Amino acid sequence: MINFLGKKKKEERHTGIELLDTNNIPRHVAIIMDGNGRWAKRRSMPRSYGHRAGADTLKKIVAAAGELGIKVLTVYAFSTENWKRPDEEVSYIMKLMKEYLSKNLLELNEHNVRLHFIGDLSRLSPSLRQAFDEAERNMAGNTGLILNVAVNYGGRLELTQAMQKLASDVKAGRLEPEDITEDSLDSYLYTAPENDVDLLIRPGADKRVSNFLLWQMAYAEFWYTDLCWPDFTKETLIEAILAFQGRERRFGGLK
Repeated sequence: MINFLGKKKKEERHTGIELLDTNNIPRHVAIIMDGNGRWAKRRSMPRSYGHRAGADTLKKIVAAAGELGIKVLTVYAFSTENWKRPDEEVSYIMKLMKEYLSKNLLELNEHNVRLHFIGDLSRLSPSLRQAFDEAERNMAGNTGLILNVAVNYGGRLELTQAMQKLASDVKAGRLEPEDITEDSLDSYLYTAPENDVDLLIRPGADKRVSNFLLWQMAYAEFWYTDLCWPDFTKETLIEAILAFQGRERRFGGLK
């Protein structure tokens, strides 16, 4: 574009951010980071190449989520069912998670991110659990975006473990059966106290929840895209939020 002085004017890039209602940003966004393997296959590359690209995307989206005003971001990194994959792939994913932390811990801190790992972490190696613990302690004082990374996570497992803890408290006399409510069960979940998900995003073309945050997504809005996770960008996130803002949330009532 040329301005009146004959000089080339820098073209503006429209990302959709100017269309966002800043008073209606979803508080809690959950993302099923799907499609890494398919993304790599289309490029005739090994699945490990896709997982590494997906880790790079996560780094960018965490920063974007904080900038857009999202308060809680929960991402599905490794499910209880993912152990069925080849041992070589599972080992690579575990190694990649540890590497991601060592390379990005400083930047996450600079973005004021508070990090939590959720799931049954007992099956992970001691060295990986230690890396998770150290990262959580390092960022415990931060006050910005809460980032929940679900590792060895399953929604049914989470509910089962919550029920076991609740039953244990009843048995010990710390809780009466008649006092059990939705709110009391809420407190036993991995994501407490920030449980309720407002928006679920799933890239990769599949349209299912895959045993993710079953309790937390009771009233979530769902948004799907055919893009694979490594191709997901800040602009894609904005597109999902705009779709969220265009919906009427009634929570079972009338408006």
